Amino acid sequence: MGNYYMGIDLGGTNLRVGVTDEQGHLLQVMQIPTIATSGYTSIIARMIDLIKELTDTYKVETIGIGSPGPLNPFDGIVMSPPNLPGWKDVPITEIVQKEVSIPTLLINDADAAALGEAMYGAGKGKQSSFYITVSTGVGGGYVLQNKIVQGEHGYGAEIGNMIIKPNGPKHANMNAGSLEALASGTAIGREGKARLGIEGGAKEVFAMADEGNQAAIAIISEAMDALAIGIANLVHTLDPSVFILGGGVMNAQNELFSLLRKKVDGYLYEGLRGKVVIKPAVLGDHAGLIGAAMAGINEKN
Repeated sequence: MGNYYMGIDLGGTNLRVGVTDEQGHLLQVMQIPTIATSGYTSIIARMIDLIKELTDTYKVETIGIGSPGPLNPFDGIVMSPPNLPGWKDVPITEIVQKEVSIPTLLINDADAAALGEAMYGAGKGKQSSFYITVSTGVGGGYVLQNKIVQGEHGYGAEIGNMIIKPNGPKHANMNAGSLEALASGTAIGREGKARLGIEGGAKEVFAMADEGNQAAIAIISEAMDALAIGIANLVHTLDPSVFILGGGVMNAQNELFSLLRKKVDGYLYEGLRGKVVIKPAVLGDHAGLIGAAMAGINEKN
């Protein structure tokens, strides 16, 4: 019998708990609706029920909880995620660890997905990787030698707030002209409503672009241009071995990668053009679970 590790994906829609072995193989996953409006006490209680059910079968060494930010990963506190109403400075690791007596840590959900992809996905075998998720928002995670680089305050790789276009559109609590305000699925949907008069969000914009609608094509091109600027900034700052892109926007549109690579090259030093590796994520919904579990191994070691 080998050692087992638990990863938890705390999402606004679903709560998933999985067990992996030391090689990152998912052995069992349980999923229930989060019911975000039920409050953190109820959600954590149901999380603990799932943990106990799985630990009846597997002797788990550590638990890693992947949660949307903002959060304090060092003290295990979920601070106030927009999609988890009422979660204000919740000491989740303390609560869980007290109930199950298993070492527990907290990790940003994008960081968890980044670590999963780095160790067992599109970044496997690379010295460094930068994971970017483009979905409702834009998130990131930087992994160096299979370790997450969180930064001094735990906000490392929070690229959604990177300013791309000063005085550009404002989104949520982000800077005006932030990457998230320009390249996210929400941003694409906003422009679709403003320019095309549609209510179907990014999905409808992509559908219209596929039909040859020039305004829809322009919206997507502009979003990819903003993303390209963000990636070029990261290349010139960190120069990772590979960029790994996931999330609903990128997963649904594989043809975006060739457009994005071309745009990124346009913002790079000449000597870097054609050399930056940009790949689609391969672990899908499992990346966060695997990464959260692997974070437990890293912490143990």
